[in-house]
Amino acid sequence: MKQIDRPVRPRRSRSVRRSSRTVAAASALAIVLTACSGGGHPEKPHPKPTPVWHTDPGSVAALGDSITVGFDACTLLSECPRVSWATGTDPKVGSVARRLVKHPATHSWNFARTGALMSDLPGQMTAAVHRRPELVTVLIGANDACRRDVGAMTPTAAFRADFARAMKRLRRALPHTQVYVAAVPDLLRLWSEGRKNPLGKQVWKLGICGSMLRDPDDLTKAAQDRRATVRERVVAYNSALAEVCGRDPLCRFDKSVFDYRFTGRQLSTWDWFHPGTRGQKELASLALRVITRAQP
Repeated sequence: MKQIDRPVRPRRSRSVRRSSRTVAAASALAIVLTACSGGGHPEKPHPKPTPVWHTDPGSVAALGDSITVGFDACTLLSECPRVSWATGTDPKVGSVARRLVKHPATHSWNFARTGALMSDLPGQMTAAVHRRPELVTVLIGANDACRRDVGAMTPTAAFRADFARAMKRLRRALPHTQVYVAAVPDLLRLWSEGRKNPLGKQVWKLGICGSMLRDPDDLTKAAQDRRATVRERVVAYNSALAEVCGRDPLCRFDKSVFDYRFTGRQLSTWDWFHPGTRGQKELASLALRVITRAQP
């Protein structure tokens, strides 16, 4: 019987054989791990839960400028914190602290300062952090636009950076504190309403908000362009506030403070620039609507 020659298989090298065994072992391990993860599908990472906004904070810290300390609301050239929209005690105003905090006398603080700029906000935030408030209110920026002339206004980039720095300072220390940010008021409307009062225009000549209120009866194109430039800067400031605040799930920006159609009745009768007691009451009402809303 004739012997049939079988084809000779080439012999693999030791390195090839070792590589094959390694690949096979890795494949087997992958199958086991996939089976253990459940149904052959890889597990998906669980998203972080959205922080819950509480409509009844136990404490409030107010940051900002002369508006929040009630400057010229009660008497000439004086602060009047008791009528502050944020932390005031006057029942006619119905401040945020008075309406929401159970013990406002010991659990509300006002760190706002007359003349403050956005560059002062990080320092105010540092002071507030030591009190560990559950809610921080912010109303600042009018002084950044109300300068001697338009060239002295705070650049928008610097304004945004200082606000972001203040928020970062808060979040490093208090990740769960809520923040209410009011828009910078419409200074052009302030001019259009305040100029209706002859005494108010005389007071403005003392140098109040020169960039907007200087020569209030000048209706030339140059004057109108100057006022429009100031308003555009305020709009840019508010966009910066909304942008930075919008990145924080526990921050609410309130544009209604800019949109509010106030009249001379809400202005101080001492300077026709700052909010009077009625103006403080309206600011408190606007803030409470946003703070006590269940959903943003």
